[in-house]
Amino acid sequence: MAELNTGDSGGGKKGSKKVRSKKSNAKVDLTAMVDLAFLLITFFMLTTSLSKPQSMDLGLPDKEDKPTDKPMKVDQRRTVTILMGKDNKIKWYHGLLDSPEPGGAPTDAVYGKNGIRKEILERVVSIPQITGDKKKGMIVIIKPTKKATYRNLVDILDEMAICDVPTYAIVNDITPEEQKLVDEMNK
Repeated sequence: MAELNTGDSGGGKKGSKKVRSKKSNAKVDLTAMVDLAFLLITFFMLTTSLSKPQSMDLGLPDKEDKPTDKPMKVDQRRTVTILMGKDNKIKWYHGLLDSPEPGGAPTDAVYGKNGIRKEILERVVSIPQITGDKKKGMIVIIKPTKKATYRNLVDILDEMAICDVPTYAIVNDITPEEQKLVDEMNK
């Protein structure tokens, strides 16, 4: 049993002639306090929520029994294509590869705020102004090659979230012309 002694409170001084009766020690039983402490610890351990892992929301298309190969028409002024190669290399262009938009010719870039992020941020602002409709924002087509790393893909998706790009897609269909650009970039 746990107890707390408050000290000795015996009779009078040595040598004094008065005889006093000894007072018993005051004791406090701490058993209930220990039980309460363990109950509180157990309660808080069971009721607290642990930190949940953070993940990125990624919308994937539904699985269809009959795939439809209807080409989707998109305004070339709204599209930016990012080609990802090996060794952290990126090449991007605005519009179509054959007829890029002004200032959107195929260009090499690097990851980070002074690289691809700077280009994306400029176009996030300029494309709605060009189209004349705020709802018609930029569309980014991300095309990783087989030699691109998973980390690079995650970095590009992070850039999309940082730049608040309204619409982006990961496409694994690289045209022969784009493959030539990638081959030049990987040299």
